[in-house]
Amino acid sequence: MSGRTKVAIIGSGNIGSDLMMKVIRLSETLEMGAMVGIDPGSDGLARAQRLSIPTTAEGVDGLIALPNFDEIGVVFDATSARAHVANAAKLEPHGKVLVDLTPAAIGPFVVPAVNLDQHAGARNVNMVTCGGQATIPMVAAVARVAPVRYAEIVASIASKSAGPGTRANIDEFTETTSKAIEVVGGATRGKAIIVLNPAEPPMIMRDTVLCLADDGDPEAIRASVTAMAEQVARYVPGYRLKQQVQVTPIADDEPLDTLIGAGAPRPRWKVSVFLEVEGAAHYLPAYAGNLDIMTSAALRTAELLAAHTGATQPAEALR
Repeated sequence: MSGRTKVAIIGSGNIGSDLMMKVIRLSETLEMGAMVGIDPGSDGLARAQRLSIPTTAEGVDGLIALPNFDEIGVVFDATSARAHVANAAKLEPHGKVLVDLTPAAIGPFVVPAVNLDQHAGARNVNMVTCGGQATIPMVAAVARVAPVRYAEIVASIASKSAGPGTRANIDEFTETTSKAIEVVGGATRGKAIIVLNPAEPPMIMRDTVLCLADDGDPEAIRASVTAMAEQVARYVPGYRLKQQVQVTPIADDEPLDTLIGAGAPRPRWKVSVFLEVEGAAHYLPAYAGNLDIMTSAALRTAELLAAHTGATQPAEALR
């Protein structure tokens, strides 16, 4: 394990437990230093204990009190938006790098396929949301070849894959994702919707992306989206386009003012992208692609941030 950066995970629920398994199974530069929760009976803490990973059920205060706390370089927060605000404040004096998997958005938004290199030196980065990680790369792919006046995403996930944290942060999900569609995706205006589907058997995560774009070549748009999907799939193997990207002309009489704003330049193309995200089933079922894409993106991000500090291999090796 020499040369690896030790990490702690705050939150011993589904996301934290899946992330722990990814660190153990997939990362060549990170290793588990602690699993942190508030429920002594949680499966995540029990599993970490069986794996001889230091644990605490006393939250972030318990983490700080652990004997090996000084050895930990990166802390993942897989709790809730409100909890992360308090956790970040307590950890800030200790100089740890924080990777925030909640919608708190204290630090800059990071979507690895789009802007990871831009924030390699940040001390607290935000992973947006599951819907944001899935759809923002598609918005950015369109925006890099044709300005996007408006982008709307709909993330549909299995109800069984939406735990207490997700359900408690629905408002933050829509607000954070909408903002990140603009800030990271490059759309002038953004909107996000999440749907919890109770279907049985549970459905795999599906995402729909609609962009209203200015002049651009339809084939260039399709090629850009396809290339971006391949880039995301490098760290989320279950990420894929469900069908060919649709680029259709917008009729002159189609009302758009409520979307792009009155007086805004009128876009030319309606771009529709349909996605599916299947989970890797490291801890969660394969249908929970919404959680898998968050933990996969967080792992990718932490590896680059740790490398940037000089604690692991050079950042170029992780791209």
